[in-house]
Amino acid sequence: MSLPAPRAILWDWDNTLVDAWAGVQAGMNAALRAFGLPEWSKQEVQARARLSLREAFPPLFGPEWEKARDLFYTEVRARHLELITPLPGVAEALAAGAAWPQGVVSNKQGPILRAEAAHLGWAPRFGVLVGAGDATADKPAAAPVLMALEKLGVAPGPEVWFIGDTGVDMQAARAAGCSAVLLGDASHDGGVEALAPDAHFIDGHALAMRLVGLAKTPHFA
Repeated sequence: MSLPAPRAILWDWDNTLVDAWAGVQAGMNAALRAFGLPEWSKQEVQARARLSLREAFPPLFGPEWEKARDLFYTEVRARHLELITPLPGVAEALAAGAAWPQGVVSNKQGPILRAEAAHLGWAPRFGVLVGAGDATADKPAAAPVLMALEKLGVAPGPEVWFIGDTGVDMQAARAAGCSAVLLGDASHDGGVEALAPDAHFIDGHALAMRLVGLAKTPHFA
């Protein structure tokens, strides 16, 4: 796995650090019901909910997509904190990653993202938390990644690891000139080979081990 030691680490949020699918599914189905559309299973949500709402909702809901967006967020805000769960090994990976500047770049709405990070007690770990709507464009565009790096005071480059679980994350990393690091098996997005990441870790435990090893290396910075 030829990956340079990091100067900074950026993380996706949903399905990378946390399992928030139950909250996303509840919000999605509230919007779908209101529009007389079939509800989605968790598997359908995982496969289809990768873009930000301002990218994904207009094709799905048409001219009234903003009404659907409001219904979605009303439901999510009511339930998301009770439904969010850290994924296995990520607490250890975040602790190991503290050797470098860390930030989050998510397609979850910024205020909701920051509320979830605060709820889990993780907000102090991150120098920046960029969500959907915070930058001029959302992932897979480079804009939110570059915004996060600017706030961290770190220049983009392959020594910046962008860690995520989908092709959208890999595209955003490459668009910003950073290393695309896949966490998980990407079974909800075509699999590892289809995403062709620069590096792949099967879970947070494996990633934590790699970061601990790098942090112990004498000149890791």
